[in-house]
Amino acid sequence: MSPLVSITFQTTDEARPIIDAIAEDNPEATVNVYPSMTKIDCPGRLVIKRSSIEHRIGRAFDLQELQLNLITLAGNVDEDDDQFVLEWHTAARSA
Repeated sequence: MSPLVSITFQTTDEARPIIDAIAEDNPEATVNVYPSMTKIDCPGRLVIKRSSIEHRIGRAFDLQELQLNLITLAGNVDEDDDQFVLEWHTAARSA
């Protein structure tokens, strides 16, 4: 089993469509909703796509906006203008 990566957001009206987009794009992810936060765990790799979020919110979205509702994350981040990827890099992979 791959190690889990995770991302946790405040449960707000602004974060809900982001969470929904992440869940749709990552069917292997587990979404845990708590009263004030939503934690998404995923084995191996989690991809957050700007286009999926834009489709849900109906406007342009800068992935830096994730920071507004972000509580914490676990994994190495690889980010560009189109996607935000969480995964654990291993020594074998970086060699």
